[in-house]
Amino acid sequence: MTSRGRVVSAISVTHVVPSLAPEEGGPSYSVPALVAALRDAGLAARTRFVTRNKADRPFKPQEACDAHPAGAVLGGVLRSSPALARALAADARSGGILHAHGLWLAPNLYPAWTKSRIGASVKLVHTPRGMLGAAALAISARKKKLVWALAQRSALAAADCLHATALSELGEIRDMGLKNPVAVIPNGIDLPDLQAIPRSSGDAPTVLSLGRVHPKKGLDRLVSAWAAIEPAFPSWRLRIVGPAELGHDRSLRALAQDLGLRRVTIEGPVYGPEKLTLVRNADLFVLSTLNENFALTVAEALALETPVISTKGAPWSGLERERCGWWIDHGVEPLTQALRQALTLAPPERAAMGQHGRAWMARDFGWDRVARDMIDVYRWLLMGGDAPATVYKS
Repeated sequence: MTSRGRVVSAISVTHVVPSLAPEEGGPSYSVPALVAALRDAGLAARTRFVTRNKADRPFKPQEACDAHPAGAVLGGVLRSSPALARALAADARSGGILHAHGLWLAPNLYPAWTKSRIGASVKLVHTPRGMLGAAALAISARKKKLVWALAQRSALAAADCLHATALSELGEIRDMGLKNPVAVIPNGIDLPDLQAIPRSSGDAPTVLSLGRVHPKKGLDRLVSAWAAIEPAFPSWRLRIVGPAELGHDRSLRALAQDLGLRRVTIEGPVYGPEKLTLVRNADLFVLSTLNENFALTVAEALALETPVISTKGAPWSGLERERCGWWIDHGVEPLTQALRQALTLAPPERAAMGQHGRAWMARDFGWDRVARDMIDVYRWLLMGGDAPATVYKS
């Protein structure tokens, strides 16, 4: 084994996330996938999370996901779990890395509290997961301000390194007054076997928006933009698919009805092979979000050769550089213009854009590359030396 291999195998890291239920969005995929990639690279890694007396989803053995029961007090609201806190303390006593994901809940505070008790032998990395963006902070703003003042700010400040998945998120971190080093490393993406995912023939051409049905996703703007183009594209339909929060699905249905739309559906979530087939069969994917740190759904769509329209609320400026989509300003009018342009293209032109997108994902977003970059950060924190090129100290 090379000296680098010996260094990697000597590193142990525990990833901590409040939940891995599919309805939690991107982290339910990206955290286990990162752990699997780190283990493939030779690093001892695991994920610890809270479950409310049921399995959140099945896991592959290589994902090394360990569930801990929610506590009787505030277990449902804040995902508190004394069992998780004890497990983190046991992990930290042998040194290594604690890597927290997300904000505002008890598991997002436990790693910093554990580090304060154990001391310098354990290093802390914290990934906010886009939760410091202005649009995210505006939701339940009073509660978040209270948690920030009482505990979350100090927990983030205690991190030896913060992790952002895009340069835009680095800016959000700095805007909150946090001075920690920040590693900017994107999420990775799996490349599905396209031959194994059937494509339907004869269906109406489809614009798809898939993800949480939540006010921060800007879906009301998408529905309003669709109203402006629906008469000009009578064969097309818009499908909005995902788990609803805050009753937002009902609000969108009411809006579509008020606008007299006939080819818009608001649907519940899909997962696994059904989700892959849905995205693969879409002719266009739209992310109308107000704010995202990464937007995994964009990467998933591109990996399935589906071109994308994304607002500038997500860090996907490369859509235009790589000739696989549109990166647009916020608002109904920019969405309307982009939809009109995309739907006017001939099918072979959209297909070529989809192929460009998959090639981009294969080149720059493989999990092996993400794991290597993350291991370089862990090694730097534990062993010193020059900071990796991914780390920004100011």
